[in-house]
Amino acid sequence: MIHKSSIIDKKAKISKNVKIGPYSVIGPNVEIGENVEIHSHVNIAGNTKIGAGTKIYPFASIGTDPQDLKFKGEKNNLIIGLKNTIREYVTINPGTQGGGKTTTIGNNCLFMVSSHVAHDCKVGNDVVIANNVPLGGHAIIEDGVIIGGNSAVQQFTRIGRLAMIGGMTGVLKDVIPFGLSFGNRNYLKGLNLIGLRRNKYENKKIIELGEAYKKIFLSTNFHENVSKIKDEFKDNSLIEEVTNFILRDKKRPICTPLDKK
Repeated sequence: MIHKSSIIDKKAKISKNVKIGPYSVIGPNVEIGENVEIHSHVNIAGNTKIGAGTKIYPFASIGTDPQDLKFKGEKNNLIIGLKNTIREYVTINPGTQGGGKTTTIGNNCLFMVSSHVAHDCKVGNDVVIANNVPLGGHAIIEDGVIIGGNSAVQQFTRIGRLAMIGGMTGVLKDVIPFGLSFGNRNYLKGLNLIGLRRNKYENKKIIELGEAYKKIFLSTNFHENVSKIKDEFKDNSLIEEVTNFILRDKKRPICTPLDKK
């Protein structure tokens, strides 16, 4: 059902069984997949693709120009995957020239009220972004991450798979996969053991991950520590994921337990 008061450009591509509520506006280069539900007063603009089964709530603004002073009107994209939930007042911007021109969001994510995804972000699958959380430009949020309310993620920050960020945390440093991070200036509290168990990882692997965690962050020379333990735990895929994350970009600051004041 498409409400008669909605404004839909003739060039927009609307798939089967799409619902569009009163006073919503859909631009000419928008593609909307099957069974998408768009509530009232939603604005969708730009070169935006929205995957099937997604729900978008009132006053969300999707695909409007990036909030980046370097943006000069170049062609860009926003790609949103399947079965996402985008609540009231959420804003999601497309990419820029400096970040590959594309912002991407995976499947089955939840963006709570007033959260923001800035230009060139890469958000994985099954991510939960709580109320009033802004993701700065170029942030990378891997699968299964949960970010608590009123937190803020600085631009270019990476948050590894199944990490959990506590509420009101300022995320200035990268958070390892399976990490648990808190604080006004984030520090590493430990491992997200609940998340690991919910995802049915073997207890042996979790225990070994805990041992590796202690050795990695034994001192501030954790890049050196990572190199030392790679052979010791070479059969544990969880530890391999953490060590690869740390070594992938040595220029990026990594959140550690030692950051706690």
